[in-house]
Amino acid sequence: MRAAVLVAPGQIRLEDVPLPQPGPGQVRLRLEGCGVCASNLTPWAGPDWMRFPTPPGDLGHEAWGWVDALGEGVAGLTVGDRVAALTYRGYAEYDLAASEAVVPLPASLAGKPFPGEPLGCAMNIFRRSAIEAGQTVAIVGIGFLGAILTRLATEAGARVIAISRRTTSLDLAREMGAAETIPMEDHHAIIERVKTLTDGRFCERVIEAVGKQWPLDLAAELARERGRLIVAGYHQDGPRQVNMWLWNWRGIDVINAHERDPAIYVQGIREAVDAVAAGRIDPARLLTHRYPLERLDEALNATRDRPDGFIKAVVVPR
Repeated sequence: MRAAVLVAPGQIRLEDVPLPQPGPGQVRLRLEGCGVCASNLTPWAGPDWMRFPTPPGDLGHEAWGWVDALGEGVAGLTVGDRVAALTYRGYAEYDLAASEAVVPLPASLAGKPFPGEPLGCAMNIFRRSAIEAGQTVAIVGIGFLGAILTRLATEAGARVIAISRRTTSLDLAREMGAAETIPMEDHHAIIERVKTLTDGRFCERVIEAVGKQWPLDLAAELARERGRLIVAGYHQDGPRQVNMWLWNWRGIDVINAHERDPAIYVQGIREAVDAVAAGRIDPARLLTHRYPLERLDEALNATRDRPDGFIKAVVVPR
């Protein structure tokens, strides 16, 4: 099979490698596509701890496709099933997954792209946010994740204030149901605008979905007393400082909404399948850029540089 290998910072090479063979409890997937995650950008930049070349297909973890082969002891799956899965080397034509990390896709989703892992993340973050009807929810950062959370929070009966840098992102937030949108430009102006919109009370829930210091600082300022700050951004490019005086004074609850238990990831993917099948969310609208596997470098650069209209990229084997 063909698989992408990162050979140096900002460089990939396509290699022909042996087809992986499923072991006990595993399935092999013939991949239809794999989403490109912003978490790839730190290793793509080549930090000191990164080691090259990577294993074939490495970093790709948002794959979907068809069950191609079954390992010993696998039950409940059949060769030919179309599935989403939690895999870890999805920048390739085939990948392996534990059978319990594979989620069948219903016939109603035939032909529709389904990067299960990020959709499952959105569902898990939404669950941990404990959003209720009548609340005001600020979402800082409207990309793929922020857009889905805007839709879910609005559907739950919350009033969403969307804050993002790009005009196209704010347009997307309104499309997803945001009641108010604010350009992410001036720190104090944003705080004053949210204060006005909430009659001085600020927000019951604030979701930070950027992964940088300033948006994290801003998000805390927007949480009301005894509100909840949900950290959904991927903060892996260095330490962060927090305004503990503010957090302490307002008595806010802080939720790190990142999961590491594969069973919880898979639970989120199952919930995402149900939500997409029911028409509650439409990921296809958010998958704006498509690249063949040999152009994975372009997909990663677009994820970093975010050209006009970009929300999320997927790569396809051919």
